[in-house]
Amino acid sequence: MQHEISPLMSTLFPYIKAFHILFVASWFAGLFYIPRIFVNLAEETNPAATERLIGMAQRLYRFSGILMIPAIVLGMILWIYYGIGRGPGSGWMHAKLALIVFLIGYHHSLAIILTKFKEGRNQRSHVWYRWFNEIPVVVFAIIAILVVGKFF
Repeated sequence: MQHEISPLMSTLFPYIKAFHILFVASWFAGLFYIPRIFVNLAEETNPAATERLIGMAQRLYRFSGILMIPAIVLGMILWIYYGIGRGPGSGWMHAKLALIVFLIGYHHSLAIILTKFKEGRNQRSHVWYRWFNEIPVVVFAIIAILVVGKFF
């Protein structure tokens, strides 16, 4: 059951939604690009280039982690305060939330992989990272379909 939304919050709703979308897109930019850096790291043999790529990945990981926080907070405001995806016919939201939890885990797995590269302990090939790089693309597509279609 939705509660009465104040005129102020009703006015803010489009801005909250727009900023949620902007922060999600920005967070995903990191989720798309960091594994691509891992592909390059797995192929790289030049120590100077390796150091540069690790630095790029570290900065991007840190920045995308910062962007993840407002994306999640604004999404929670939309979900809790406005009641989006609550009540009957909101199975799509449960599926979306499960995928978001998965993506948070994926994001944190990037830090583990980055640490392995920094310590020279990477055991995986560039081919593995190319497949790993596709995971957030597939999840993003599924989430977009769920949100737009609200099929269940």
